[in-house]
Amino acid sequence: MRSMILLLAMLGLVGCMKVSDMAEGTREQLSDAGFLDHSDTRRASPWRLQADSFIYIAQGYFVPPGSAYPRANVVAEEAFNGFVEYFPLVRRAKGPAGLEEAMGQARSVGAHYLLYARFASADDRIGTVEDWEDQEALDRLGRDRGVIQLMLIETNTRYLVDTARIRNRGGFLTFYDARPEDLIGPPLEEYARSLIGLSR
Repeated sequence: MRSMILLLAMLGLVGCMKVSDMAEGTREQLSDAGFLDHSDTRRASPWRLQADSFIYIAQGYFVPPGSAYPRANVVAEEAFNGFVEYFPLVRRAKGPAGLEEAMGQARSVGAHYLLYARFASADDRIGTVEDWEDQEALDRLGRDRGVIQLMLIETNTRYLVDTARIRNRGGFLTFYDARPEDLIGPPLEEYARSLIGLSR
């Protein structure tokens, strides 16, 4: 009788949670434990933008020491891919630019905001047999890490609307053949969602 009551109580509790909530909770737990990719975004402001805001996305020239990411404009490209779903009026610079140059480009196309990004650090660890053959260093085995810095600036007034710092870390189950730039797409999309006021 006790086991029957316990079984019914457990079934009642399980029935209160949707499968999608259980999957998202499991993914978050595995991410926090280091098995899956993990990112942590720290925003300086709770500012929200309207969906019809025109955002121009540019990336600085800065290349982090020891970095080996292949595309010079990778942060701007990934940010564009994340923002275009939530902001229909979004454009991206064709290549890296200094802040003043990017501001001039944003004003010339009539953008309301400039999202200026840079890869502050990138640690590309050994994740394939080819990487091992190139480096052969046990201390270089492991998960990739990276830090991205973002500034959201109003183009008319040059007011700094928001700054953000995104820390990325690869997971043990996903580190094979991964690069630091592979980790930046989802947190940049999450940042776009937070700017428009949407939760996960």
